[in-house]
Amino acid sequence: MKKYLFVTLALLTVSFMNAQGSEKAKALLDEVYEKVSGYDNISVDFRFELRNTEADINSETRGKVTLQGDKYLGDLFGTKQLYDGSKVYTIIPDNEEVTIEDKSDDENTFTPTKMLTFYKEGHTYSWDILQNVQGRKIQYVKLVPIDSNTEIKHILMGIDKVTKHIYKIIETGKNGTMTTITVNSFKTDQPLSKTLFTFDEGKYQDDGYYIIKN
Repeated sequence: MKKYLFVTLALLTVSFMNAQGSEKAKALLDEVYEKVSGYDNISVDFRFELRNTEADINSETRGKVTLQGDKYLGDLFGTKQLYDGSKVYTIIPDNEEVTIEDKSDDENTFTPTKMLTFYKEGHTYSWDILQNVQGRKIQYVKLVPIDSNTEIKHILMGIDKVTKHIYKIIETGKNGTMTTITVNSFKTDQPLSKTLFTFDEGKYQDDGYYIIKN
């Protein structure tokens, strides 16, 4: 009888600790969201890595993105993407091509602004490891999608415990693909040009770009 009692107590203790870890993880993510929501704008320079051993994929590049409210201007793999609050402009200098389309309402479409809000629903949370990165305490939170049909296995978000800024996002897919975004610099409330999020179609036409409107 005592054996069953001890087993029951142990299971209850583990369950309680897991619940506490989940609450702590969600609370930390909420702190991050509240912190970054208070900025007028954010400019991030980051390293992007894509790894899949089985498929022999191993790529790394630098990128940057500036966000202000829902608007953003990003640059990755030589492709620029601008969202002015109404339209999405994808600019590919190598092809001298610009695609203009309405913002997608598809929940699965990832945008820079979703980096700050995607965690809010559709995931379970757990408290993960704490790392010391050049004197910075980086606390990781693990997010597991509730939808079993998603291609994502889990996501690890590394958060600076002092600044409450995101330091690293590691997404692991069910196919073994690992995508890592590491923040090199995180600047806030920078002086931005009033036309930063304005697309000048005439300029690109004059430069010989092919404009595709979807």
